[in-house]
Amino acid sequence: MRRSFANLTLLFAAFVWGTAFVAQTTAMEDVGPFLFTGLRFLLAAAAILPLVLRERRRGAAMDRTGRRLAIATAITFFAGSILQQIGLQYTSVTNAGFLTGLYVVLVPFVAWAVFRSMPHAVAWPAATMSFAGTILLSGGGIAPLGLGDGLMVVAAVFWALQVALLSYTAARTGRPVTVAFVQFAIGGLLGTAIAPFAEPIEMDRIAAAGVEILYAGLLSGGVGYTLQAIGQRWTPPADAAVILSSEALFAAAAGALLLGERLTIIGLAGAMLIMVAILTVQLAPLAFRPARN
Repeated sequence: MRRSFANLTLLFAAFVWGTAFVAQTTAMEDVGPFLFTGLRFLLAAAAILPLVLRERRRGAAMDRTGRRLAIATAITFFAGSILQQIGLQYTSVTNAGFLTGLYVVLVPFVAWAVFRSMPHAVAWPAATMSFAGTILLSGGGIAPLGLGDGLMVVAAVFWALQVALLSYTAARTGRPVTVAFVQFAIGGLLGTAIAPFAEPIEMDRIAAAGVEILYAGLLSGGVGYTLQAIGQRWTPPADAAVILSSEALFAAAAGALLLGERLTIIGLAGAMLIMVAILTVQLAPLAFRPARN
């Protein structure tokens, strides 16, 4: 897969996540965060199982190291997902978007610290631009910090680890769909196993949130996160983080189209800054590619 196509794959994943944000939020009116997270990811795992079997027939099985990396990626994936979902109960959407965006600037450091993978020089300013754009997109400020905000900060650390691990694991194993399946299966099992001890479970409430669970499971989960795994096989983690940050941009656009929300001038400036950052990581490496003799 060409890197430019991989980047477009990640951009579409961000689009799916951004448009699914409303479902993720409104579902919390009926079900708790553990049950919602568990059900959506079990559904996502079931949805991509045929693709996993196809991928297995076309390549060698994962070795022990690959399996360990996939499990480590899944644990960081679940930790980031559940902390974000719990945090949404205690903080504003503005704060959530602002603080989750921290992962964009953390990924280059994580990739270097864990894998000694030095990002392209343009990734550092692009990550900074993307984070600044997220701040502006959320209105240029946040409300006083509280418990939910602390959870979002910790979630951002796990998201940074997940993005860095996913790039390395997908490239090393050559089995991106299988890695995505492991994420969903472990996340789904952990969520549903913890839910009975952490929150009430009522069938009528699950039915009431059925549309949101289906949407978040099949589209945001089965499609979005699988495309992330495929795209990150070919895209460096720091670049991937910048591209995936466009989730905030697509969420704002979905809010404008579906909910009648409107961006302020500051918000529009933030959206433009995110787009500049994405174009920078996409085009700059091509511009500075060494000429062939």
